[in-house]
Amino acid sequence: MKKLLMIAAVAVFGLTSANAQDVNFGAKAGVNFATITGDDTDGIESKIGIHIGLVAEIEISENFSFQPELLYSAQGAQDDYSESENINGFTYSYTEEAKAKLDYIILPLMAKYYVADGFSIEAGPQIGFLVKSEEEVSFSETINGQTESGTESADTDDFTSGVDFGLNFGLGYKLDSGLNFSARYNLGLSNINDGEGSDEFENQNAVFQVSVGFFF
Repeated sequence: MKKLLMIAAVAVFGLTSANAQDVNFGAKAGVNFATITGDDTDGIESKIGIHIGLVAEIEISENFSFQPELLYSAQGAQDDYSESENINGFTYSYTEEAKAKLDYIILPLMAKYYVADGFSIEAGPQIGFLVKSEEEVSFSETINGQTESGTESADTDDFTSGVDFGLNFGLGYKLDSGLNFSARYNLGLSNINDGEGSDEFENQNAVFQVSVGFFF
């Protein structure tokens, strides 16, 4: 996977050498509001994560640009559960927070069209390479005022696809200083499940991103 990542990064950012005077390099970071869609996802909630990385904007014309990016993105989802009851004077309560943590190196390839001064709409495909897949469960159990809590985690790399494909749609605004802001939605297109029975059980990533960046 490291070799594939290197080839992809060189291919994407190598395009900028063709006409360097029309290229701006920069960096960006922001917040992910990520979830998982598809089979058996009722009650699944968004998980907050981060994204951070490098960008290059290649000017094609006065209103049109191509923007490849290389980002680390913390994605996944979470599911909260709670119950409480009183039986014969004994009180019992239980809460659980289960998180699917999916970390990727992603390569968005965005086409940007400037509809007004500084304002752009953008769309384009994305490929993601899985860095880590983990399930984390935090629980708290209380019986008659006595509480027990803890956190358990398990590696789920063997059950998660190593490559993810998606499609991005978003809006952006860039100041003359190079400071820029964007909001983007990533629609997952491929099944993130892997291993036995994965063809019968399909789930996709879905991520809303809010970013701030700077072109140098």
